[in-house]
Amino acid sequence: MSLFKNRTVVGVICILLSLLICFGVTPLFNQSVSQKTEIVRVVKEIKAGEEITKEMVQTAEVGGFGLPENVLRQSESVVGKYATADLSVGDYILNTKLSDTPAAENTYLYNLDGTKQAMSVTIKSFANGLSGKLESGDIVSVIAPDYKKQGSTVIPAELKYVEVIAVTAGSGYDANQRDAGPDSPSAENEKELPATVTLLVSPEQSKVLAELESDGKLHLSLVYRGTPANSAKFIEAQDKVVAALYPAEPVQDSAPESQEPEESTASEAPAESEVQ
Repeated sequence: MSLFKNRTVVGVICILLSLLICFGVTPLFNQSVSQKTEIVRVVKEIKAGEEITKEMVQTAEVGGFGLPENVLRQSESVVGKYATADLSVGDYILNTKLSDTPAAENTYLYNLDGTKQAMSVTIKSFANGLSGKLESGDIVSVIAPDYKKQGSTVIPAELKYVEVIAVTAGSGYDANQRDAGPDSPSAENEKELPATVTLLVSPEQSKVLAELESDGKLHLSLVYRGTPANSAKFIEAQDKVVAALYPAEPVQDSAPESQEPEESTASEAPAESEVQ
């Protein structure tokens, strides 16, 4: 203890510590701060739910000190993904702000395989759309008052069981979609009245719907709401009805027709020889 009471010894120790900090610790710290790394940066404003393209991002070299571990460093890992939040110019892109699939309210549009189409019909009044109670996945019947100007109200055979894939408010957001997260636009606008209902239909069904939409007279009645497996049974039954109403035209084989002229020519040749 008497050693540390000596001011000279204490002074020497302080000088040595300061030299160690100046020439040992500080250079290492500066080296780590000045170390550069590449990250992906936003160069064009990106809205939530939007697909990211090459023109929206670029790689930039920045100091690596203090960067989050989940910051993305290669543009290939960003392009083609969907933003889950708004991104401004200059923002770093974190993997938590990206999704491999589009936003929930648009997912159904990416599941179309060409056999069926998504078609929206306008809800003319509050009652026409089941008072705003319809949800995606519901099975509905389309009721046509004064169908084809015949004075009778019917459910067209093509539209007895139709699946609802979206209910959209006037703002453009899906107003009442199942499994919407608490932060989704549809959740924020769930009190808005629906303006349109999007249905999953075949090309034949879409033509009938277009006529009803043009006449401005249609009502939707709820048939079933439940598990996807049971909903599929209704759609399967409807597909059979549509197939029976619109049978596929048989493909005609043109090969036999092309052979007929050759046969007739061959039969005419002996006849000409007999005349001679």
